[in-house]
Amino acid sequence: MASLSERDPTTWIRPSTGRPTIALAELWRYRELAFFLTWRDVKVRYKQTVLGVTWAVVQPVASMLVFALFFGRLAGMPSDGVPYPLFSLAALVPWTLFAQGMSQAANSVVGSADLIQKVYFPRLIIPVAAVGAAVVDFVCGFAVLVGMMPFYGVYPTARALWLPAFVVLALAASLAVGLWLAALSTRYRDVRHLVPFLGQLWLFATPVAYPTSLVPPTWRPLYGVNPMVGVIDGFRWALLGTETGPGPTLAVSVAVTLVILVGGALYFRRMERVFADVV
Repeated sequence: MASLSERDPTTWIRPSTGRPTIALAELWRYRELAFFLTWRDVKVRYKQTVLGVTWAVVQPVASMLVFALFFGRLAGMPSDGVPYPLFSLAALVPWTLFAQGMSQAANSVVGSADLIQKVYFPRLIIPVAAVGAAVVDFVCGFAVLVGMMPFYGVYPTARALWLPAFVVLALAASLAVGLWLAALSTRYRDVRHLVPFLGQLWLFATPVAYPTSLVPPTWRPLYGVNPMVGVIDGFRWALLGTETGPGPTLAVSVAVTLVILVGGALYFRRMERVFADVV
């Protein structure tokens, strides 16, 4: 006759010890949970709202109108030969993807405190799902952008095949920064107040309202330390055919994104040992 321990085995869950690892295999095993959490975040965001998913279009379009008025018309900002409304919206769509993903990921761990304290799963899934939820808004904004292009006589070319790569880079940059902020916010709750301020500063440090061509060529590789510089320049180049395209700036943006992403994942894994105690 089997013993009680053989008939009813017990699994012990203990905090990891030693040097933290990213544990990609474990994340893959929990991919269905990641999809469920992503869909939950999407539904919660638009639950009991008047406009629903239309808010995903209102934000970039409203920002585009403001930029077109003040920067395009009043300030006469150059736009690399592209109509300024298209020029700004082509930057605002990937920027919104980055900013929303970063903001949602930063607050995701604290917002999931009840779940963390009751159920075991790889905690990295929480910020990953938060960033994934921003893709829905991106798709809506991108549809508006593509719909506006024929109105201005601009049509995509074979360069558009590069767009998925720039979207992936934007998501990676969003997750990279979000992992650091999510881990820090569990110990320092004022991080959530820092995120909106950080987003505003980052917006004007990124070529959203102005072209990278205004930056002296010798300074552009250093300018690429901002990961979103490579994303937005590449997005405009691939979709609108602007002259400022991928180059040394993009290479720097990719390298910086990878460093921040790996470092953020390792720091997050290190801090998750105490998440249940401090959230």
